[in-house]
Amino acid sequence: MDSAVAAARAVEAGHDVVGVHLALSRAGGTLRAGSRGCCTVEDAMDARRVADRLGIPFYVWDFSERFRDDVIDDFVAEYQAGRTPNPCMRCNERIKFAALLERALELGFDAVCTGHYAILREGERGLELHRSSEEAKDQSYVLGVLTAEQLAHTYFPLGETPSKALVRAEAEARGLTVASKPDSYDICFIPDGDTRGWLADRVGAAPGEILDRSGEVVGSHDGAHAFTVGQRKGLRLGVPAPDGKPRFVLEVRPVTNTVVVGPREALAVGELAGSRYTWAGAEPDDAREAFVCDVQVRAHADPVPATAVVRDGELSVVPDEPLHGVAPGQTAVLYDGTRVIGQCTIDRTVSAAPVPA
Repeated sequence: MDSAVAAARAVEAGHDVVGVHLALSRAGGTLRAGSRGCCTVEDAMDARRVADRLGIPFYVWDFSERFRDDVIDDFVAEYQAGRTPNPCMRCNERIKFAALLERALELGFDAVCTGHYAILREGERGLELHRSSEEAKDQSYVLGVLTAEQLAHTYFPLGETPSKALVRAEAEARGLTVASKPDSYDICFIPDGDTRGWLADRVGAAPGEILDRSGEVVGSHDGAHAFTVGQRKGLRLGVPAPDGKPRFVLEVRPVTNTVVVGPREALAVGELAGSRYTWAGAEPDDAREAFVCDVQVRAHADPVPATAVVRDGELSVVPDEPLHGVAPGQTAVLYDGTRVIGQCTIDRTVSAAPVPA
């Protein structure tokens, strides 16, 4: 629905618009399961009907092989390495604004236009990416992986729209059949939502031990890939905590196939860092000294004041107050007010809670 209205606005603005649906799976019979997924056969048919309504050409481009290599295989590899990946970030980074944009530019197009809720503004040092005007729908976090070159060939017609409800009303007024279509969510290539089962089929399940912070065995598991940092349910611990309080997953160690658990306060993170970082526009002048920013570690999390610096090949971020439940593999996006500064994939975290002797 968002993409349909974005296309309609681009047509009205006088652009030469072509509709493209990305075929990301070669399973031709894939159907939509409620509001899960976004790249099914039904979605392709919806997109074609919208293109017909708008009077624009429509194509289906097969990016299934690249999607498998750059998103699905990466997702599996990250879990095997004990990290918690964000496949939507990888899809934006490597498919929508890399593979798709590369082909578009080769064919002579100027930009990729999408229905993301984010704003592009011209700043003193070039183009800047900003939060949308509707905070509840803001998608600047998942776009934090875009570089200055990619932003220069991107168009977000919906960014200034105050609310999603207005976009739906506009879609209905335009006679677009997708006006009442539910938002897509969860992982598009796991349409039934069973991430644990999906991973088990691909990486196998090997039993292992669950340890507390002191190294004592407190339980067992059927596969470390099924656990994520911050998880509380489904631990099946055989030894209760001395204080009787719930314990949470603190760490997943794939090499030894062990899971470490501990108290909630041990989830507090005082520093995070990653070597895979990019800037969404111009690099900060003081990036190799230290600069003040806000850091956001989930799509719908609140930003937290922090200090960041590039040192020894890493972007290191120290929040003013500890963050909770941050896992390697997640993405930390840095902001200056509404402007996206850049991002890093988290490689390591430093606990703010000391390990008991």
